[in-house]
Amino acid sequence: MAWSSCLKLISSGLLCGATLVSSSYAAERSMPIPDFSGLWARMTFAPEPPSSGAGPLVNLTKRADGVYDGSKLVGDSNNPILKPAAAAEVRRQGEISKTGNAFPDPSNQCSPQSPPFILRQQEIQLLQEKDQVTILYMLDHHVRHVRLNGSHPARVTPTWSGDSIGHYEGDTLVVDTVGIKVGRVTMADAYGSPQSAAMHVVERYRLVDDETARRAFEQNEKEYGRADGANGNGVFIDFDYRGKGFQLEFTVDDPNVFTTPWSAKVTYRKAGSQWQEQVCAENSFEYYASKDTDIPHANKADF
Repeated sequence: MAWSSCLKLISSGLLCGATLVSSSYAAERSMPIPDFSGLWARMTFAPEPPSSGAGPLVNLTKRADGVYDGSKLVGDSNNPILKPAAAAEVRRQGEISKTGNAFPDPSNQCSPQSPPFILRQQEIQLLQEKDQVTILYMLDHHVRHVRLNGSHPARVTPTWSGDSIGHYEGDTLVVDTVGIKVGRVTMADAYGSPQSAAMHVVERYRLVDDETARRAFEQNEKEYGRADGANGNGVFIDFDYRGKGFQLEFTVDDPNVFTTPWSAKVTYRKAGSQWQEQVCAENSFEYYASKDTDIPHANKADF
């Protein structure tokens, strides 16, 4: 219905407006579902800043060449997005990291990785079906199931992946997650920001043109180190590919931890490696630091 016709129906203005919204929604629903198939990879773990608004914590430590030092994860505890208790926790974890030791996190403790921490993984696949989207992650067989066009139950039983529902908005898959279980090492980011049962994460997945994906990759490489060839996890992108890239922008809201919702981006390109199925096994060897973890030793056997 055209606006000129609506103006003639002053007494039915609300109905007319509803008709326009309904027509727009119907047109959006009729658009073809974007095809996110294939293997998508990235070369670092670090998120990118959002398009606008508050962004994620950054690392306060850098190497001599100006690149962020991934071996010392010292988050900016003075960032105003952190509430006082959360800032204190990030500061505490950072002090551990400054010593050259890794503080316990879901990755090095072989624990379940929950949103948003899991969004740092380097290789993913999306399996798109009629009623659900299944997201596969390369590390430790992590899988998330997203129900399409559904709603969260009135009472959500917390799980490690949370309760995820999704829908398509034109060329974008929107995923809404609540009910994320909190455990011993559950954290919102690589710097130890805590999270509570009130955590709410919204993810928006879409294809982007090659130029956008390339620029994001190059900026990430500049800040977090050059990524030629395969990295320590055997993941690398197809540098010769000139097709679409894949981008995720997510927003985190946890009023018990953060003063405001914050957002970040993750940009993937077509993987140049095969699917890296990696299993985390509990042991005392830190593969990322190539050293053994100091563990207590008894001077006398207890048996």
